[in-house]
Amino acid sequence: MNTKNRRLFNHAPGNSKLVEQEERRSDLGFGAKLTDASSRLINKDGSFNIVRVNSTLWDRLNIYNRLIMMGWFQFLSWLMVFYLVANLIFASIYMLAGPETLTGISDEVLNGPFWKCFFFSAQTLTTVGYGHISPANFTTSLIAAFESMIGLLSFALATGLLYGRFSRPAAHIRFAKQSVFAPYLDVNAWMFRIINTRDNQLINLQVTATLSRSESKPDGTSSRKYYGLSLERSKVAFFPRDWTLVHPITAESPLYGCTPEDLETSDAEIFISVQAMDDTFAQSVHDRYSYRYEDIHWGRKFPPMFTVNQQGTILLDLDKLDDTVEIELN
Repeated sequence: MNTKNRRLFNHAPGNSKLVEQEERRSDLGFGAKLTDASSRLINKDGSFNIVRVNSTLWDRLNIYNRLIMMGWFQFLSWLMVFYLVANLIFASIYMLAGPETLTGISDEVLNGPFWKCFFFSAQTLTTVGYGHISPANFTTSLIAAFESMIGLLSFALATGLLYGRFSRPAAHIRFAKQSVFAPYLDVNAWMFRIINTRDNQLINLQVTATLSRSESKPDGTSSRKYYGLSLERSKVAFFPRDWTLVHPITAESPLYGCTPEDLETSDAEIFISVQAMDDTFAQSVHDRYSYRYEDIHWGRKFPPMFTVNQQGTILLDLDKLDDTVEIELN
């Protein structure tokens, strides 16, 4: 770590200046007391590495958000579980009311009275109502009427959730698994690469990068500091291919004079925030990522990801996003 930065870290002005420093302190919302070097603040999938404890049951469930954000396989699995459980419950209720109160087909045709009740429940819950099984008394008719209402409400909710999942815009941006220190003009630079994995267009793309690291105070305690990293180009109007973002390591950079050992000792992590407009949904989308010190490769650079065919079309190979080649630093 260079002398200039050490002076900045260990500077202890008077009380009034301390207040002014605190008011000007940059903070992404993680606070200054996170000093555990064994954990990262943002996970590889872009989620925050924070788990809330002692929250209420309803806040922990957060059903709508979970159903919207979970993967498609998990979502469809929960729908199937609900469908089967609901039919099993109502089939049991019909069994208690008496399977003989369901007329129109014999128990043997559907392999026993329980399955007759189960399939009648499925037809009632979905409001299909084939008509070959029907309730024969008031109690069973009342149960069937209640189940029909539950089915209508349930499928209306499921339809709303499906629409919400399809209509929710998302930035399908892939980040290179590692960032690099590579030559840039007459200096070195920290670089990372991103790409839009979908054919939809992202416009007015804007990227910010923030360095977070632990620094020692004069009293020997540690606190986490945050520094904005100025990018050579932080905004583009269109994003049709890959984009390598560059932070030049000049004398004004918080990374100036740093070594891999300095970054490891200070538990350095660089947060990336991406915002853009999705022209398909005409809505703003965002994504985030982070690179810890072990994700930074020194003396490497990103080779091109594209080739041009005989027709003049640019072919972008997404499998090359993480590729790096060795290069000598300035």
